[in-house]
Amino acid sequence: MTAQRVEDPPRGAFPQRYREAEARGVRLGAPLRLMGRVKRVDEDLMARIGQAFGERDEPGAALAHAIRMRAGQPGRVSMQQLRSALEGGLDAVPDPPEALSSFFAEVSATPDWVDWDLVAEGALATRRLGMNAADVLTQLSLIGGYRFGGPPDLLLATGGLVGDSTRRRLGETQTWVVALTRPDALRPPVDGGPGGEAWRLTVHVRAMHALVNAAFEDTWDSERWGLPINQADQASTLMLFDGVLLLGSRGLGVRVTRRESRAVLHLWKYVGWLMGVDEEFLVDTEGERHRQAYHVLLAQADISEAGPQLAQAIVAAQRERHYPGWPRALQGLRASYERERLLSMLTTFLGPLSMRDLGLPLRPPWAHVYLVVLNTVRYRVLGRTAWGRRRLLAWGDRVSQRLLDSYFLDEPQAVGDLKP
Repeated sequence: MTAQRVEDPPRGAFPQRYREAEARGVRLGAPLRLMGRVKRVDEDLMARIGQAFGERDEPGAALAHAIRMRAGQPGRVSMQQLRSALEGGLDAVPDPPEALSSFFAEVSATPDWVDWDLVAEGALATRRLGMNAADVLTQLSLIGGYRFGGPPDLLLATGGLVGDSTRRRLGETQTWVVALTRPDALRPPVDGGPGGEAWRLTVHVRAMHALVNAAFEDTWDSERWGLPINQADQASTLMLFDGVLLLGSRGLGVRVTRRESRAVLHLWKYVGWLMGVDEEFLVDTEGERHRQAYHVLLAQADISEAGPQLAQAIVAAQRERHYPGWPRALQGLRASYERERLLSMLTTFLGPLSMRDLGLPLRPPWAHVYLVVLNTVRYRVLGRTAWGRRRLLAWGDRVSQRLLDSYFLDEPQAVGDLKP
């Protein structure tokens, strides 16, 4: 639906990164292989992933092309038209250009398989994860993803998550994730009006990715990495937000039921579809997600120079946050604690070899130990009762807001600007 397929290309047509560090992937992917019950490598799936490195989100690419046209060209979409459509719906744009109408028709046509009750359950389950979700997404999903070349190099090239922008970019990601868990926030537009907040933000991110792809595609080393933002990397990112979130939360002592797992996966299945991820990479079960993720891991390159720079920037950004409720004189102490806590959890999650690869110092696993104890009480004792689940939900909402406040300081809490 969303990707342009190349029929059975020869292996040499895949980018150089494809399976470049497969032995390393086998080592790092041992938990995924076990959880996904992978007995042998599926070469058909590996070939599909190889193809996907050269595939883009075509509806998004068509929109980006129309936006990048010169002023006055027929069919051009202005940035103001795109912003108006996102904020007020397509009806807010008089005589919308064809590319804008087609794109909004694509993202508004909800698939038949979407179960809104299950989406709502997935949002509630994610909110109850509270700080655990933020920890896993930052440490295993984001920093853990920097262990492989390609996407980190693009982030570095765009100026994302480095220097002074690191704190704000982390806050932007948190803003989007929090919005996804709000009631009915993912509902699409009705009769040309605006969609829910999370729907608008997700479509905003999709358009932003398409514009980045268009801006870099001519100069990017596609022979080495594949397209700048490609279907394989988009699928990999989705796996970091759903399957790795569940796996990492369990590793922190959180009890996740089979129903909650299915609901979280369904939430992200719809988000992935809305982001333009090919439906072949959208799944319903954890087993299938971990199976796919293991094969995606085997297809990756080794770490590049960008990975350590990005990882170290996130660790350093803990000192730039403002911690609500802490006096000014103690802000530095709290920042030091957060840095040490982050390094402790990263050492446990990623292991000594990966920490050395990323140029990060090792720390004892004290943070992991105390969280497992806390989460055992919270989720395996109190979380089995209706009262306990309500408390977890309220706690999760408070944690999310405190995180946003710490990242944005006095700045507007929003996602990145759309730039042609």
